Amino acid sequence: MASKVIKMLSKKNLKIFLLVTLAFIICGVIIYFIFFNSIKYTTHSAISSLEDVPQSSKPSDITIPPISQPPTPVPVTHIQTPNYVKAVYLSSWVAGSPKYRDPIIKLIDDTELNSIVIDIKDSTGRIGYITDNQDLNRIGSVQGRIPNIRSLINTLHQKNIYVIGRIAVFQDPYMTKIKPEWSIVKNSDGKVWKDNKGLSFLDPANQDVWKYIVSIALDAHSEGFDEINFDYIRYPSDGNIQDINYHLTPGKTRSDNLESFFKYLSLELKKDNITMSADLFGLTTTTNDDMGIGQLWEKTLPYFDFVSPMVYPSHYPSGQYGFKNPADHPYEVISKALQSAIKKTKAMQDQDIHKIRPWLQDFDLGAVYTKDKVRLEMQAVYDSGLNSWMLWDPKNKYTPSALKLDINQ
Repeated sequence: MASKVIKMLSKKNLKIFLLVTLAFIICGVIIYFIFFNSIKYTTHSAISSLEDVPQSSKPSDITIPPISQPPTPVPVTHIQTPNYVKAVYLSSWVAGSPKYRDPIIKLIDDTELNSIVIDIKDSTGRIGYITDNQDLNRIGSVQGRIPNIRSLINTLHQKNIYVIGRIAVFQDPYMTKIKPEWSIVKNSDGKVWKDNKGLSFLDPANQDVWKYIVSIALDAHSEGFDEINFDYIRYPSDGNIQDINYHLTPGKTRSDNLESFFKYLSLELKKDNITMSADLFGLTTTTNDDMGIGQLWEKTLPYFDFVSPMVYPSHYPSGQYGFKNPADHPYEVISKALQSAIKKTKAMQDQDIHKIRPWLQDFDLGAVYTKDKVRLEMQAVYDSGLNSWMLWDPKNKYTPSALKLDINQ
């Protein structure tokens, strides 16, 4: 009898042990997904933090629309650059979807906004609109997210909206697969180099890459884009950068390679009098070195009509300008960044400070960006003696209350 009781107790204890163990496992899984499986943004260094600038994403209910041609050809139109540009950014996915696009166009109609930035080639390497360019179609990078770009631009122009086309230049994981010989490669084995996120870059020193980018820019202008904006014009900033082959000729630097590319861009696009702009890391306004990515203010400004430092307060490291959390101080951070940019520009020969057109933050990172914070950013621009800005939100969800309804203000 005693032995049976012991066995029953042992079985009971075993069941209790198994149930308790299972409960611990379930609790552990729940805790992981709640507290540890969310996207983390860090600012452990000035450069790597800027790698975490939120990038555009595709709304889940958007698909590539069917190809349809208008019954009659749509004329190509262009409009002049406004005296001041007040723009919002639109991904090619959103630009191709009337459901998401039309409310933003109405926002431009109703407020002080007068311009829009639309992806031509985003950081995935895909061209977002259908083109008749045989060379681009042959390469295969075209993905028809916007079925009739010329018709869309024509509609925007009828509303007197200035249309800027954005090209993400060197970060291009699609083309590095198609053309690995165009890629930044490793010193160690000659294979395609990838950063900490597994992303690869085209080689800024490769002249075939230069020709490819120019062909995209020329095609976009021929479809009606008023200005071509060049982003990701840099070398990688995180990962095992010690293993990058920069293809530097004796006596040349990374910034020299980029400057050669800028010269080529300017030479080719100015043949057709195309307005050009460039995006730079916000820190380029204050630093005197290339930060390892090749970007120097003085070697960029002369070759573009406008330069847009990405002065997002959330992406300055803790301690920058004396602030523990720069995101909490949008006015002060942007004022100091732009003052440095203006000082550098005035020190250059024949350069106008009104070529400075900063990107401003309208997304929550480092702090919740309310209408007041966004307005403080804009005020910092005006108080610096500048009059143009562009708003970035990767989700294309902007803060209407931060925008003035009177377009003349």
